[in-house]
Amino acid sequence: MTSRAWSIGLHDAADEVFWAAKLNLLWMIFTLAGGVILGVGPATVAAYTVARRHASGESFSLWPAFVAAYRREFGRGNVLVLPLAGVAALLITNYFYFASMGSAASAPRLTTAVALVALAVIAAHLLPMAVHYDLRTRDYLPKASLFALTRPAASVLLLFVLVAIGYAVALYPFLAVVAVGGWIQLDTWLCLRLFAENEARIKTKGIS
Repeated sequence: MTSRAWSIGLHDAADEVFWAAKLNLLWMIFTLAGGVILGVGPATVAAYTVARRHASGESFSLWPAFVAAYRREFGRGNVLVLPLAGVAALLITNYFYFASMGSAASAPRLTTAVALVALAVIAAHLLPMAVHYDLRTRDYLPKASLFALTRPAASVLLLFVLVAIGYAVALYPFLAVVAVGGWIQLDTWLCLRLFAENEARIKTKGIS
C-alpha cells in the first residue's frame, strides 16, 4: 500500500473510533436520563437506529437523530430490551451463585453459562433486526431466535466479536469509552450483511 492509502485508512479508522465514542457517550447519557431502568431500552434501540444509518452510508447529525429515535422508540425500546436485561441479570446472578458452591454445582453453572451465551447471540440478532425490519414487536424474539439457530456460523462470529471486545476492555479498561458504541456499530454492520445475504438466498430460491 502507498503512504497515501495508509493515511486514508488510518483517517477512516480514527473516524470510526470517534463515531463509536460518540455513540457510546449518547447511549450512556440517555440511559441515565431514563433513570437507567427506563432509559437503557430506548437508548439501546436509538443507538442501533443511528448505527444502521451510519452503516448504510447516510450523512446526518448524530445528536438530533439520536434524540428523535430515543423519543420515538421509548415504549418499544423498553418492551424489547427490559426482558432481555432482566433475564441476563437473573442468569448472571445464578451463575455466580452456582460458582460459589464449587464443584457440587458444576452442572447448573454450565447450564447457566450456556443459557447466557444463547441469550447474547439472540440479542445480537434481535436488536439489529428491530431497526431493520418492520415487524410486530412480539415477532422479533422468535424470528431472531430462529435466525441465530439456523445460522450457527454467523452466531459464532457475533459471539466472537462480543467476547473479543469484552476481553479487550478487561485488558485495557480505557477502551470502555468506545466499548458499547463499538459493539453496537459492529453488530449492526455484520447483521445488515447477514440479513442481505439471507434475503438474496430467499430471492434466489424463489426464482429457481
